[in-house]
Amino acid sequence: MEQPLRQNRPSGLHVLGVLVCFTIAAGSAKAEPLCLRGVNLAGAEFGELGAEYGAGYVYPSKETIDYFAGKGFNTVRLPFLWERLQPELHEPFDAAEFKRLYDTVMLIRASGMAVILDPHNYARFRGNLIGSEAVPQSAFADFWRRLAAAFVGVEGVAFGLMNEPYGISAEDWLFSVNGAIAAIRQTGAGNLLLVPGTAWTGAHSWTMGDYGTPNASVMLGVEDPQDHYAYELHQYLDADFSGKKSECSRVADAVKAVKDVAGWLRDHGRRGFLGEFAAPASPECLTGLADMVRTVEQNADVWLGWSYWAGGDWWPEDEALNIQPTKEGDRPQMQVLSSFFSEQTGCNR
Repeated sequence: MEQPLRQNRPSGLHVLGVLVCFTIAAGSAKAEPLCLRGVNLAGAEFGELGAEYGAGYVYPSKETIDYFAGKGFNTVRLPFLWERLQPELHEPFDAAEFKRLYDTVMLIRASGMAVILDPHNYARFRGNLIGSEAVPQSAFADFWRRLAAAFVGVEGVAFGLMNEPYGISAEDWLFSVNGAIAAIRQTGAGNLLLVPGTAWTGAHSWTMGDYGTPNASVMLGVEDPQDHYAYELHQYLDADFSGKKSECSRVADAVKAVKDVAGWLRDHGRRGFLGEFAAPASPECLTGLADMVRTVEQNADVWLGWSYWAGGDWWPEDEALNIQPTKEGDRPQMQVLSSFFSEQTGCNR
């Protein structure tokens, strides 16, 4: 979530199998379409640094993971904090925190879902921007070298390089991206990479230059020796596209942005993934939510899929975008999303 300061339809297992093929042999699997239908399971990025596990932050529980798997989701985007995993730059991971992350990945994989690892840091480490004197680009590459090496050979795991970079030019961000990709590939990891742009990687601003040269121009310079990546974009429906307001007044603009990015991807022979989007539960917002998902799935030749923001054990019940179930059962947004698991969209045909 943007923070100003802050054929026949494949089964879920078949879709996961395609992701596994991407992990092992990108070239042979590339012709097959993906249809990732995911949810962000928040909690490990919560709290202040130094907070105790279980008091300040939490990874998703088996109960929550099983709930979303049972609903038909095939992917979890898993946010966590870089600083908790690697408290000191260029140093080994914290053993206890890595075990929490790894064990959660294994729980998700055991449920039949793929995992997208998501350092939820906005291109920062302890508040300092990647590429600054405090956080050199080499530190970001080192982080990804260590994390990729830890998951070499673990099937069904994709690497989301960073959540919503902002306050950095597209040129400087591209330099950091390419350094991280080189470090990942040097480990032998063939995993699918999800590459964001700057400016919170918004679909609505992808071709705009309000913050400098547009992502649409600069991010064409991504260098992956395996050519096995997709761009990760986010798109909310509220007045400023931040996802922080309990309304959906810009739904038409948001849907158009997703369509426009599909055209850009197609024109350049690239692929995308809608990593975050969401809507409140009002009738008009639920209609907009359905329109957003349908737009992604009808452009499945270039969109790999989507992941909704968000579920997770610690969301308050009055959080407008939350799809964690209540004691009474599913939330209205869940009913909209789950309807696509059988609907004959481009993702299913």
